[in-house]
Parts: sequence; structure tokens; C-alpha cells
Amino acid sequence: MELYLQVRLACADGMSQRAAAKRFNVSRETVRKMLSFSSPPGYRRQSVPQRPKLDGFVAIIDGWLEGDRSVPRKQRHTAKRVFDRLRTEHGFTGGYTIIKDYIREREQRSREMFVPLAHPAGDAQADFGEALVE
Repeated sequence: MELYLQVRLACADGMSQRAAAKRFNVSRETVRKMLSFSSPPGYRRQSVPQRPKLDGFVAIIDGWLEGDRSVPRKQRHTAKRVFDRLRTEHGFTGGYTIIKDYIREREQRSREMFVPLAHPAGDAQADFGEALVE
């Protein structure tokens, strides 16, 4: 982050992009990106990951996992159990890892999230009444 700021400040003071690249030992393309974004953008995936072996079985897996919502926790499908059932019942030829990753991603999408409320100093919120504070 310090290098990011130094490059931006040097170019704002009149240093050319080529000179900044040479001085800070980064490529000119990196300098151009540093100047176009106010903060580092991080990694951005270009396309959705392709899973050709799993795509035909996603509906089956989703059906099993939806059915698991009505059964006790100990009786639900694990990734290993899903993998074994797909191999024996449907002739799945893929690996265990793509199933494990899909199930983890699916659980994260459906998980309930808690977002805390943020209040500035001196303010408060409660559901049980009102108060006047000076």
C-alpha cells in the first residue's frame, strides 16, 4: 500500500509513468493501473469457473441437499456421501474435490448472515422504549 501511494504521489508531482516505473522497479502497466484506481482493486475473476463434469449433476445434488433440510442434522448428506452416491447411482466420473467445493460454496450462499448496526458515538438504539439524554 505504501508503494501504491508513493507511485501516485510521484506521478501527481509531475513524474512520467515511465520514470515512475523505472524508479520504483515496477512495470509501466502496473503504474498505469496504480494511477487509474484510487485503491488496489485486488483480484477480479474474468469468468465463472467451468465444471464440465459436475454441471450435469448439480440438479441432483441440489435435490438431495434440499431434502436434507427436513431431516435431523446427523442424517444429512456430507460431501463424501454425495460423492459416493453419485458414483454408485449415476456413474459420476469426476473427483471428490469439485463436489466438496460446490457444496461449500452452496452452503456459504445460503447461510444467514448477521450485519451489526453501526451507531456514531453518543447515539444508541433500543426496542423497548424512549429516553431523552442531554
